[in-house]
Amino acid sequence: MLGYLADRATKIWALNTLDPANPPSYLGGFLKLRLIFNPGAAFSLGSNATVALSLLASTAFCFVLVGVVPRAVGFWQFLTTGLLLAGISGNLTDRLTRPPGILRGEVVDFISLPHFAIFNVADMCITGSAILICVIVMFTPDESRKAVSHRSTESQPQRDGARPV
Repeated sequence: MLGYLADRATKIWALNTLDPANPPSYLGGFLKLRLIFNPGAAFSLGSNATVALSLLASTAFCFVLVGVVPRAVGFWQFLTTGLLLAGISGNLTDRLTRPPGILRGEVVDFISLPHFAIFNVADMCITGSAILICVIVMFTPDESRKAVSHRSTESQPQRDGARPV
């Protein structure tokens, strides 16, 4: 929820404050706040597929909410799924509410680093989630992952007398 609110607040600030023709520069030019409207995904890929990206984001949001959150165990997994939901919903809100229309809205991006895409707080949430997933997988002992997997299958209804593995 905090990630989503931070994304919405910073986008509103960027829309009301930044001049696309004169982006402010910080840290010796390393950071610029360059307001753009992105119909595509990262690096403006898929600019002609905005509706498909919106439907994919909607599907991903539902999958994470229904399929991943109920299986999350512990602080780090809840943080990871929360960041992912915040990022997806932040950009999806733009797709649903911004011009040129529902499912075709352009995402507000404004954080610019040299030789990199222009992005927003929602993108940072998604990237942070991906990094945490990698860290959790790399540093969680196999036994712990098996125990979590085993606990999630124990709660599943069993058919034909089958036992969880």
